[in-house]
Amino acid sequence: MDLRIFTEPQQGATYDELLTVAKATEDLGFDAFFRSDHYLAMGVDGLPGPTDAWTTLAGLARETSRIRLGTLVSSATFRHPGVLAVQVAQVDQMSGGRVELGLGTGWFAREHEAYGIPFPEKRFGLLEEQLEVVTGLWGTPVGETFSHSGERYTLVDSPALPKPVQRSPLDPSKAGVPVIVGGLGPKRTPALAARFAAELNLSFPAFDEVGEKLGNARRACEEAGRDPRTLTLSAALVLCVGRDDAEVDRRARAIGRDPQEIRGQGIAGSVAQAVDRLGELADQGITRVYLQVLDLGDLDHLELVAGQVAPQTR
Repeated sequence: MDLRIFTEPQQGATYDELLTVAKATEDLGFDAFFRSDHYLAMGVDGLPGPTDAWTTLAGLARETSRIRLGTLVSSATFRHPGVLAVQVAQVDQMSGGRVELGLGTGWFAREHEAYGIPFPEKRFGLLEEQLEVVTGLWGTPVGETFSHSGERYTLVDSPALPKPVQRSPLDPSKAGVPVIVGGLGPKRTPALAARFAAELNLSFPAFDEVGEKLGNARRACEEAGRDPRTLTLSAALVLCVGRDDAEVDRRARAIGRDPQEIRGQGIAGSVAQAVDRLGELADQGITRVYLQVLDLGDLDHLELVAGQVAPQTR
Protein backbone atom coordinates (compact mmCIF):
# COMPACT_ATOMS: atom_id res chain seq x y z
CA MET A 1 0.00 0.00 0.00
CA ASP A 2 1.40 3.38 -1.01
CA LEU A 3 0.64 6.05 1.57
CA ARG A 4 0.68 9.63 0.33
CA ILE A 5 0.26 12.87 2.25
CA PHE A 6 -2.50 15.11 0.91
CA THR A 7 -2.93 18.71 2.09
CA GLU A 8 -5.62 21.40 1.69
CA PRO A 9 -3.66 24.68 1.71
CA GLN A 10 -6.69 26.84 0.87
CA GLN A 11 -7.78 26.27 4.47
CA GLY A 12 -4.81 28.34 5.63
CA ALA A 13 -1.13 27.68 4.91
CA THR A 14 1.95 29.53 3.77
CA TYR A 15 4.48 28.08 1.36
CA ASP A 16 6.93 27.66 4.24
CA GLU A 17 4.39 25.59 6.17
CA LEU A 18 3.81 23.40 3.13
CA LEU A 19 7.56 23.02 2.67
CA THR A 20 7.90 21.84 6.27
CA VAL A 21 5.23 19.19 5.73
CA ALA A 22 6.70 18.14 2.38
CA LYS A 23 10.14 17.68 3.92
CA ALA A 24 8.64 15.66 6.77
CA THR A 25 6.78 13.59 4.16
CA GLU A 26 10.09 12.81 2.48
CA ASP A 27 12.10 12.22 5.65
CA LEU A 28 9.47 9.91 7.15
CA GLY A 29 9.31 7.65 4.10
CA PHE A 30 5.91 8.47 2.66
CA ASP A 31 5.48 7.98 -1.06
CA ALA A 32 4.33 11.45 -2.11
CA PHE A 33 3.18 14.93 -1.18
CA PHE A 34 0.02 16.13 -2.89
CA ARG A 35 -2.05 19.24 -2.48
CA SER A 36 -5.50 20.43 -3.45
CA ASP A 37 -5.97 23.10 -6.12
CA HIS A 38 -8.38 25.66 -4.66
CA TYR A 39 -8.41 29.42 -4.31
CA LEU A 40 -11.01 29.86 -1.57
CA ALA A 41 -11.24 28.48 1.95
CA MET A 42 -14.23 26.43 3.07
CA GLY A 43 -15.70 27.08 6.49
CA VAL A 44 -12.67 28.98 7.84
CA ASP A 45 -10.99 32.33 7.17
CA GLY A 46 -8.16 30.69 5.23
CA LEU A 47 -5.55 33.18 6.43
CA PRO A 48 -3.05 34.14 5.13
CA GLY A 49 -4.76 33.29 1.84
CA PRO A 50 -4.46 30.74 -0.96
CA THR A 51 -1.27 29.52 -2.55
CA ASP A 52 -1.25 28.48 -6.19
CA ALA A 53 -0.89 24.73 -6.63
CA TRP A 54 1.60 24.62 -9.48
CA THR A 55 3.68 27.51 -8.11
CA THR A 56 3.91 25.58 -4.82
CA LEU A 57 4.90 22.35 -6.56
CA ALA A 58 7.57 24.14 -8.59
CA GLY A 59 9.17 25.30 -5.36
CA LEU A 60 8.90 21.89 -3.73
CA ALA A 61 10.39 20.29 -6.84
CA ARG A 62 13.66 22.06 -6.08
CA GLU A 63 13.56 21.51 -2.30
CA THR A 64 12.83 17.78 -2.21
CA SER A 65 14.60 14.89 -3.88
CA ARG A 66 12.57 11.67 -3.62
CA ILE A 67 8.83 12.09 -3.09
CA ARG A 68 6.32 12.29 -5.90
CA LEU A 69 4.51 15.63 -6.22
CA GLY A 70 1.07 16.39 -7.60
CA THR A 71 -2.43 17.80 -7.41
CA LEU A 72 -5.58 16.13 -6.17
CA VAL A 73 -7.01 17.56 -8.26
CA SER A 74 -6.45 20.59 -10.46
CA SER A 75 -9.62 22.08 -11.87
CA ALA A 76 -10.10 22.09 -15.63
CA THR A 77 -11.69 25.52 -15.26
CA PHE A 78 -8.55 27.16 -13.86
CA ARG A 79 -6.07 26.96 -16.74
CA HIS A 80 -5.99 26.71 -20.51
CA PRO A 81 -4.79 23.19 -21.33
CA GLY A 82 -1.90 24.51 -23.40
CA VAL A 83 -0.66 26.54 -20.44
CA LEU A 84 -1.24 23.64 -18.05
CA ALA A 85 0.79 21.30 -20.27
CA VAL A 86 3.73 23.75 -20.19
CA GLN A 87 3.48 24.23 -16.41
CA VAL A 88 3.36 20.53 -15.59
CA ALA A 89 6.14 19.63 -18.01
CA GLN A 90 8.35 22.35 -16.54
CA VAL A 91 7.73 21.25 -12.95
CA ASP A 92 8.43 17.67 -14.01
CA GLN A 93 11.79 18.82 -15.35
CA MET A 94 12.47 20.80 -12.17
CA SER A 95 11.78 17.73 -10.05
CA GLY A 96 13.77 15.28 -12.13
CA GLY A 97 10.64 13.43 -13.21
CA ARG A 98 8.54 13.18 -10.03
CA VAL A 99 5.31 14.94 -11.00
CA GLU A 100 1.77 13.62 -11.42
CA LEU A 101 -1.24 15.54 -12.69
CA GLY A 102 -4.59 15.07 -11.04
CA LEU A 103 -7.26 16.76 -13.13
CA GLY A 104 -10.99 17.13 -12.53
CA THR A 105 -14.01 19.16 -13.59
CA GLY A 106 -13.95 21.59 -10.67
CA TRP A 107 -16.98 21.94 -8.43
CA PHE A 108 -16.65 24.95 -6.10
CA ALA A 109 -18.66 27.68 -7.82
CA ARG A 110 -18.00 30.27 -5.12
CA GLU A 111 -14.21 30.32 -5.64
CA HIS A 112 -14.73 30.94 -9.33
CA GLU A 113 -17.05 33.81 -8.54
CA ALA A 114 -14.61 35.25 -6.00
CA TYR A 115 -11.68 35.32 -8.43
CA GLY A 116 -13.49 35.99 -11.70
CA ILE A 117 -12.96 32.53 -13.17
CA PRO A 118 -15.65 31.32 -15.61
CA PHE A 119 -17.63 28.38 -14.27
CA PRO A 120 -19.71 26.76 -17.02
CA GLU A 121 -22.65 24.67 -15.94
CA LYS A 122 -21.50 21.67 -17.96
CA ARG A 123 -17.85 20.84 -17.40
CA PHE A 124 -17.31 17.16 -18.13
CA GLY A 125 -16.72 17.82 -21.84
CA LEU A 126 -14.27 20.54 -20.82
CA LEU A 127 -12.30 18.03 -18.76
CA GLU A 128 -12.29 15.47 -21.55
CA GLU A 129 -11.02 17.97 -24.10
CA GLN A 130 -8.34 19.24 -21.71
CA LEU A 131 -7.07 15.70 -21.26
CA GLU A 132 -6.96 15.28 -25.03
CA VAL A 133 -4.96 18.48 -25.45
CA VAL A 134 -2.56 18.05 -22.53
CA THR A 135 -1.66 14.44 -23.32
CA GLY A 136 -1.57 15.23 -27.03
CA LEU A 137 0.93 18.03 -26.53
CA TRP A 138 3.18 15.91 -24.35
CA GLY A 139 2.99 12.91 -26.66
CA THR A 140 3.81 14.72 -29.91
CA PRO A 141 7.35 13.79 -31.02
CA VAL A 142 9.97 16.52 -30.86
CA GLY A 143 10.19 18.22 -34.24
CA GLU A 144 6.54 17.61 -35.05
CA THR A 145 3.57 19.87 -34.31
CA PHE A 146 0.25 19.35 -32.57
CA SER A 147 -3.08 20.74 -33.70
CA HIS A 148 -6.50 20.38 -32.14
CA SER A 149 -9.90 21.63 -33.21
CA GLY A 150 -12.53 21.01 -30.57
CA GLU A 151 -15.68 22.49 -29.18
CA ARG A 152 -13.80 24.60 -26.63
CA TYR A 153 -10.15 24.76 -27.71
CA THR A 154 -8.32 25.25 -30.99
CA LEU A 155 -4.56 24.79 -31.23
CA VAL A 156 -2.76 25.26 -34.55
CA ASP A 157 0.70 23.85 -35.29
CA SER A 158 1.90 23.97 -31.70
CA PRO A 159 5.56 22.97 -31.28
CA ALA A 160 4.26 21.01 -28.27
CA LEU A 161 7.15 22.00 -26.05
CA PRO A 162 8.49 21.56 -23.43
CA LYS A 163 8.35 17.85 -22.81
CA PRO A 164 8.12 16.18 -19.40
CA VAL A 165 11.10 14.14 -18.26
CA GLN A 166 8.89 11.10 -17.72
CA ARG A 167 7.39 8.73 -20.25
CA SER A 168 3.67 8.17 -20.49
CA PRO A 169 2.56 5.19 -18.36
CA LEU A 170 0.01 4.36 -21.06
CA ASP A 171 2.51 4.52 -23.94
CA PRO A 172 6.19 4.60 -22.91
CA SER A 173 7.18 5.52 -26.46
CA LYS A 174 5.80 9.00 -25.73
CA ALA A 175 6.59 11.69 -23.18
CA GLY A 176 4.03 12.23 -20.45
CA VAL A 177 3.38 12.24 -16.73
CA PRO A 178 1.00 9.97 -14.81
CA VAL A 179 -2.51 11.42 -15.01
CA ILE A 180 -4.98 10.95 -12.17
CA VAL A 181 -8.71 11.24 -12.78
CA GLY A 182 -10.69 11.68 -9.60
CA GLY A 183 -14.36 11.28 -8.79
CA LEU A 184 -17.14 8.97 -7.71
CA GLY A 185 -19.27 8.92 -10.86
CA PRO A 186 -20.49 5.48 -11.95
CA LYS A 187 -19.81 5.66 -15.70
CA ARG A 188 -18.30 8.79 -17.23
CA THR A 189 -15.48 9.21 -14.72
CA PRO A 190 -14.27 5.58 -14.93
CA ALA A 191 -14.52 5.75 -18.73
CA LEU A 192 -12.35 8.86 -18.80
CA ALA A 193 -9.84 7.23 -16.46
CA ALA A 194 -9.71 4.13 -18.66
CA ARG A 195 -8.94 6.31 -21.67
CA PHE A 196 -6.41 8.78 -20.25
CA ALA A 197 -5.31 7.99 -16.72
CA ALA A 198 -2.69 5.98 -14.92
CA GLU A 199 -4.86 6.18 -11.81
CA LEU A 200 -8.48 6.54 -10.74
CA ASN A 201 -8.91 8.20 -7.37
CA LEU A 202 -12.04 7.82 -5.25
CA SER A 203 -12.45 11.07 -3.33
CA PHE A 204 -13.71 10.43 0.21
CA PRO A 205 -15.85 7.41 -0.66
CA ALA A 206 -18.22 5.72 1.74
CA PHE A 207 -16.48 2.50 2.73
CA ASP A 208 -19.46 0.35 1.82
CA GLU A 209 -19.43 1.76 -1.74
CA VAL A 210 -15.76 1.20 -2.55
CA GLY A 211 -16.25 -2.26 -4.03
CA GLU A 212 -18.95 -1.04 -6.40
CA LYS A 213 -16.84 1.94 -7.52
CA LEU A 214 -13.84 -0.28 -8.23
CA GLY A 215 -16.04 -2.67 -10.18
CA ASN A 216 -17.16 0.23 -12.35
CA ALA A 217 -13.53 1.11 -13.04
CA ARG A 218 -12.61 -2.43 -14.01
CA ARG A 219 -15.59 -2.68 -16.38
CA ALA A 220 -14.68 0.64 -17.98
CA CYS A 221 -11.18 -0.64 -18.69
CA GLU A 222 -12.51 -3.84 -20.21
CA GLU A 223 -14.92 -1.90 -22.41
CA ALA A 224 -12.02 0.29 -23.58
CA GLY A 225 -9.90 -2.77 -24.37
CA ARG A 226 -7.50 -2.02 -21.52
CA ASP A 227 -6.20 -4.46 -18.94
CA PRO A 228 -7.82 -3.31 -15.64
CA ARG A 229 -4.62 -4.21 -13.82
CA THR A 230 -2.86 -1.29 -15.54
CA LEU A 231 -5.12 1.27 -13.81
CA THR A 232 -4.02 2.13 -10.27
CA LEU A 233 -7.00 2.36 -7.92
CA SER A 234 -6.70 4.78 -5.02
CA ALA A 235 -8.74 6.62 -2.41
CA ALA A 236 -8.41 9.93 -0.57
CA LEU A 237 -9.51 9.82 3.07
CA VAL A 238 -9.13 12.08 6.09
CA LEU A 239 -6.42 11.09 8.58
CA CYS A 240 -6.98 11.14 12.34
CA VAL A 241 -4.94 8.54 14.24
CA GLY A 242 -3.91 8.58 17.88
CA ARG A 243 -2.10 6.47 20.44
CA ASP A 244 -5.24 6.46 22.57
CA ASP A 245 -8.85 7.70 22.40
CA ALA A 246 -7.96 11.02 23.98
CA GLU A 247 -5.37 11.74 21.29
CA VAL A 248 -7.79 10.79 18.52
CA ASP A 249 -10.46 13.06 20.01
CA ARG A 250 -7.99 15.94 20.35
CA ARG A 251 -6.89 15.63 16.74
CA ALA A 252 -10.48 15.41 15.51
CA ARG A 253 -11.48 18.54 17.38
CA ALA A 254 -8.40 20.39 16.10
CA ILE A 255 -9.67 20.00 12.53
CA GLY A 256 -13.30 20.72 13.38
CA ARG A 257 -14.55 17.16 13.06
CA ASP A 258 -16.72 15.05 15.34
CA PRO A 259 -14.53 12.32 16.88
CA GLN A 260 -17.09 9.56 16.42
CA GLU A 261 -18.05 10.61 12.92
CA ILE A 262 -14.47 10.73 11.68
CA ARG A 263 -13.82 7.19 12.90
CA GLY A 264 -16.45 5.97 10.48
CA GLN A 265 -15.35 8.08 7.53
CA GLY A 266 -11.59 8.11 7.48
CA ILE A 267 -8.32 6.45 8.34
CA ALA A 268 -9.02 7.20 11.96
CA GLY A 269 -8.93 5.82 15.48
CA SER A 270 -6.16 3.80 17.04
CA VAL A 271 -3.14 2.51 15.16
CA ALA A 272 -4.74 -0.94 15.00
CA GLN A 273 -7.99 0.50 13.65
CA ALA A 274 -6.14 2.48 10.98
CA VAL A 275 -4.20 -0.61 9.91
CA ASP A 276 -7.41 -2.65 9.75
CA ARG A 277 -9.13 -0.01 7.64
CA LEU A 278 -6.23 0.14 5.20
CA GLY A 279 -6.27 -3.64 5.04
CA GLU A 280 -9.97 -3.64 4.16
CA LEU A 281 -9.30 -1.22 1.32
CA ALA A 282 -6.38 -3.31 0.08
CA ASP A 283 -8.56 -6.42 0.06
CA GLN A 284 -10.94 -4.65 -2.33
CA GLY A 285 -8.19 -3.57 -4.70
CA ILE A 286 -7.07 -0.16 -3.44
CA THR A 287 -3.28 0.03 -3.66
CA ARG A 288 -2.75 3.69 -2.79
CA VAL A 289 -4.29 5.95 -0.16
CA TYR A 290 -4.00 9.73 0.08
CA LEU A 291 -4.06 10.68 3.75
CA GLN A 292 -5.77 14.06 4.05
CA VAL A 293 -3.78 15.99 6.67
CA LEU A 294 -5.65 19.08 7.81
CA ASP A 295 -3.58 20.17 10.83
CA LEU A 296 -0.30 21.02 9.14
CA GLY A 297 1.39 21.92 12.41
CA ASP A 298 0.93 18.45 13.91
CA LEU A 299 4.04 16.70 12.60
CA ASP A 300 3.81 14.18 15.44
CA HIS A 301 0.74 12.85 13.66
CA LEU A 302 2.82 12.07 10.57
CA GLU A 303 5.56 10.52 12.70
CA LEU A 304 3.02 8.23 14.39
CA VAL A 305 1.61 7.03 11.08
CA ALA A 306 5.04 6.59 9.52
CA GLY A 307 6.38 4.73 12.51
CA GLN A 308 3.46 2.53 13.54
CA VAL A 309 0.87 2.36 10.73
CA ALA A 310 2.89 2.33 7.51
CA PRO A 311 5.15 -0.63 8.45
CA GLN A 312 2.07 -2.81 8.93
CA THR A 313 0.70 -2.08 5.44
CA ARG A 314 3.74 -3.23 3.46
